[in-house]
Amino acid sequence: MEYLLLLLSFAVILTGALLFTNAIEWLGHKLNLGEGAVGSILAAVGTAMPETLIPIVAIIGGVSGSEEVAVGAIVGAPFLLATIAMALVGVSALAFIKRRPQGKHLDVHVETLDRDLIFFMIFFTLALVVGLVDVPQAVQIAGGVICLFAYLYYVVQTIRNSGDVAESHEMDPLIMDRRADKAGGPPNPIMVIQLLVGLGAMVGGAHLFVHELLNAAESLGVSAIILSLILAPLATELPEKANSFFWVRDGKDALALGNITGAMVFQSTIPVAIGMIFIDWSLDKFAVASMGLGLAGGLVAYWSLRKNGQFNLPSIVVWGLLYLAFLAFVILSGDTGHSGAH
Repeated sequence: MEYLLLLLSFAVILTGALLFTNAIEWLGHKLNLGEGAVGSILAAVGTAMPETLIPIVAIIGGVSGSEEVAVGAIVGAPFLLATIAMALVGVSALAFIKRRPQGKHLDVHVETLDRDLIFFMIFFTLALVVGLVDVPQAVQIAGGVICLFAYLYYVVQTIRNSGDVAESHEMDPLIMDRRADKAGGPPNPIMVIQLLVGLGAMVGGAHLFVHELLNAAESLGVSAIILSLILAPLATELPEKANSFFWVRDGKDALALGNITGAMVFQSTIPVAIGMIFIDWSLDKFAVASMGLGLAGGLVAYWSLRKNGQFNLPSIVVWGLLYLAFLAFVILSGDTGHSGAH
């Protein structure tokens, strides 16, 4: 029964995410934000919300083992984004090379992506160091506060330097008001209601997910952090990042990559800050491995965009190998029953 309820929690979270991101996209459209800001802030935060709510719900719940779920959800998402999601963009560019006007070259807002990837690598490294070194709680909390202020600074800078307003981005109708005139957009009250309904569904789904994931871990005899590291990002991040695959296919590279790199910045600051401030930010070997491999994936993305302006086959292979390396580490470690902190 816990596996059925786990699947149900995924469905509820993703339904909420669909409603939420659709409303967020319309909000960005009405605010006339630049393409970089729509991708790196609104689309990224919207799609990162389910993953962020899982640790928050786990921490508030206070159930035994819920801190492991929280840590796994916090560090697992950036790892998946810096490996599988990046590979997805590269595969899409190569697969639709004839359809795309720019071929395999990625037509992106370089300033935005540079800032995104550098922010990610700085603050994910900070989170890794604080989790590895036995620091006083005050230092841990200070690190969390720094991450919060860093994200606010990032938002301001991205809005100021986000490129042209996303005129060419085709908008899907608001789910709760499909008959609305697309030029004028849906009425604001309906847009806000949909946003709140989506948020509520994600919170409820996250609560069910945490509860059932702990039950599943207990029945399987594995550590909750392992299931959380693997299942939470796959269930909540990857389906939404499929948007990037289709955006690259249609030549909307700035939106596609901004959606991923913006989520990487968000995930390496806001959820990390929540973890540092509210729980004992001690990282076990599985969390450390996923964070180290995630940082390696971020470096590959930065190097590929800087050097070639594209994600070529070697980069795609490296991202795939980084993800497989983590799975192999989990399987071969033979210590999956307990995840003691350092």
